[in-house]
Amino acid sequence: MSDPAPTPGGLQSFLEERTGVDALVALGRHKRVPLHRHTIWYYMGGMTLFLFGIQVATGILLLLYYRPSSDQAFESVQFIMTKVQFGWLVRSLHSWSANLLVFVMFAHLGSVFFMKAYRRPREVTWLTGVALMGLMMAFGFSGYLLPWNKLAFFATQVGTQVAGAVPIVGTFIMRLMRGGDQVTGGTLTRFYGFHVAVLPALTTVVLGLHLLLVQKHGMSEPPSVIEARRKSGEPAKSMAFVPHFAIRDAIGWCAALAVLAGLAAIFPWELGEKADPFAAAPAGIRPEWYFCWMFQALKLIPGHVMGIEGELIGIFAIGLLAALVVAVPFIDRTPGPGDLRSRLINVAALVVLAIAAVLTVLAYMPAGGGPS
Repeated sequence: MSDPAPTPGGLQSFLEERTGVDALVALGRHKRVPLHRHTIWYYMGGMTLFLFGIQVATGILLLLYYRPSSDQAFESVQFIMTKVQFGWLVRSLHSWSANLLVFVMFAHLGSVFFMKAYRRPREVTWLTGVALMGLMMAFGFSGYLLPWNKLAFFATQVGTQVAGAVPIVGTFIMRLMRGGDQVTGGTLTRFYGFHVAVLPALTTVVLGLHLLLVQKHGMSEPPSVIEARRKSGEPAKSMAFVPHFAIRDAIGWCAALAVLAGLAAIFPWELGEKADPFAAAPAGIRPEWYFCWMFQALKLIPGHVMGIEGELIGIFAIGLLAALVVAVPFIDRTPGPGDLRSRLINVAALVVLAIAAVLTVLAYMPAGGGPS
């Protein structure tokens, strides 16, 4: 059987015949974005994706020089910062964008929560978003140790020790994370493997599914906006994703890149001192800011409460909170904006956020009471 006759035309016809690119172009042209007073929150998703792209690009550049061993990791990062042309800038961009990524992702997840975008039929979209949040925090935890400096070493020791306090499976989890009973060079190699192979692979799958679901279901409107439009009788407003929303997204990305460049240039990310497993832990040990509320909560709980270890109570409470976040779409199922259950969920979320913010601030306060 002979091959079909070539389709006449230029580059567009060539690509369409072989890739079906016109279908993607048509999809972008037909996609609409709701236009209302909360539209600005829709940009958080694209911003998160952009910052993740910055992480991937800068991470690949750092991999060219980084050596994942306890006797060379610190020196390789030091070499990147002092000898490699613009190496200090790339590392600062990687570190600052990691923190900004988590912050923007919290904002994105919060906007989805308060706009009730997790309701039917977007329950699985919410679950994949929560999974991505967990993966980003895992990236932060595993990447924190890689420079092999003193603060990261002892913070990892504390963090893995907390994981080891989980009932029944705690010891297994701790040994899995550490690669043994103690934080050693083997832990560094293991964290490196998680950071550059396991977590990126998982993130690629979950992110692909998340984007597919967002494309399938589109962007939801908050119940309050739908109700207000119903009462006023006004038609729904929207704008084309391409080019209007995409251009605004790109402007936001440029602004984020400018902020990152400014932070990296004015406040270069410090390396600190090389880790010494036999030295005493320095004062002021704490994890990255997005773990500080958990760290501080565990510190404030008494050693024993009604005969139960305080650490176990704290771990149980944090686990219960995580489970409730996952289960939100199946708890709040009422479509209307004024449901009592929905309002109580909003109030509870605001209380939790306020407590987490206070605990984070307390984690940065030294024993004397002034800012550290």
